[in-house]
Amino acid sequence: TYYEHATLDNVLASEFMSSNPRARKQVEAVVADAQARTPQSQLAKLTEVVDGEYRFKSKPPMLVPIDTIAGDHAELVAEQLRAALDAYRETLLADRRNLFEQYRLVDIARKVVGVGSVGTRSWVLLFMGARTDDPLLLQAKEAEPSVLEPYSKASQFTTSAERVVVGQRMMQATSDIFLGWTGAKSNVSGREFYFRQFADTKFSAAIETMVPEGFTAYASLCARTLARAHARTGDRYAIAGYLGKTDAFEVALATFAELYADQNALDYAALQESVASGRIKAEVGV
Repeated sequence: TYYEHATLDNVLASEFMSSNPRARKQVEAVVADAQARTPQSQLAKLTEVVDGEYRFKSKPPMLVPIDTIAGDHAELVAEQLRAALDAYRETLLADRRNLFEQYRLVDIARKVVGVGSVGTRSWVLLFMGARTDDPLLLQAKEAEPSVLEPYSKASQFTTSAERVVVGQRMMQATSDIFLGWTGAKSNVSGREFYFRQFADTKFSAAIETMVPEGFTAYASLCARTLARAHARTGDRYAIAGYLGKTDAFEVALATFAELYADQNALDYAALQESVASGRIKAEVGV
């Protein structure tokens, strides 16, 4: 279970990819684009040189340098982030800590996060190595208590950030080498953060362009990955017993998915109506 993983080579060699050259080319194009998304490429996109040093550009609301967003409190927030970094460093394995310590912090900016993290704080931190072509970008994301905590026993972890990181390390076949967290006494403005790399060749599948056969193949890959995550973190025998030998669980899951999709559509319609009526303000096309 722990050694099981899906590689890109295996995906490209799958029966679906072998029989669908067009789909294979699309995936290869997405992968090539992701492989080009490195800290070096993001350096030119996100920063500019000011007085001989790289600094984040101001691109509100998506990217706002700490001096702009925090104003007179910029140095205080920056100092809190540096303290958080000291605590974060201690959560890295020794070899990764040795690598991290070869970089120095250059600049900090607030970064708007994705849909799954709306309402939480996120910072992007620029580090530079000994050479000007050796940047390291880290993202500090706010961690909140699990929504399940009120209904379960107390967490075994001292911070929510540690819980998130440990959970990711357990679920993922290969985790970010710089994945770590801040300690309870090293929060920023009373908030807990976990750190990971920003711009390290991540990519997502374009499900909106998939043909049914391709979507089925992708769904199977997602299911396999999710099943492995459950097997690594829970009682795999109890899970298998709960699922049983009938299709009852699959039917329940599909029913829930359809209802959830319908609710999403209703929620989005309500949002659009609120924006159109002026009840809430929104910036579209960002």
